[in-house]
Amino acid sequence: MSKGLIRHYGRGHLHFITFTCYRRLPLLRSVRARNAFVNILSQVRDRYGFSLVGYVVMPEHIHLLISEPVKGTPSTVIQVLKQRVSRRLRRKKRKPTGQLRLTFASSDDLLPRLWQRRFYDFNVWSLKKKIEKLQYMHMNPLKRKLVGHPKDWPWSSFSFYAKRDSALVRIDPIA
Repeated sequence: MSKGLIRHYGRGHLHFITFTCYRRLPLLRSVRARNAFVNILSQVRDRYGFSLVGYVVMPEHIHLLISEPVKGTPSTVIQVLKQRVSRRLRRKKRKPTGQLRLTFASSDDLLPRLWQRRFYDFNVWSLKKKIEKLQYMHMNPLKRKLVGHPKDWPWSSFSFYAKRDSALVRIDPIA
């Protein structure tokens, strides 16, 4: 662990968490990869018992707004989530020479891993900050010009908050 990193757990705050793909490459650019991430997120949420208040899955990074889990810490949750997604998306192919080649999310690049090692965690303690972080997350696909409106990006909690429609993952709105 790096010197100077301080995480504030045990205060009952929400956590706005951001983590990125290795070298910020768009390793989650495929529908298959984003769907796999969302499915595993749901499984990890059920296992560790945290509330998922909001999320967005982008081609090269993830934003989550979660409560503290019943089991473990947000760090534990992110570690398990990254490991499971990496295992699901990683395929092993043999090159004609017999060398092992790792490919991620339909990419043929040789890569040592799917994720950057660290993650960003910001404690969210007020309703104002919660709304600010949700709006920031939900606007990401629009700002990146992936869609014309946030409702058109299914890998986000936007549709839940806009229309109370079900998202790909169950959302736990906390007032």
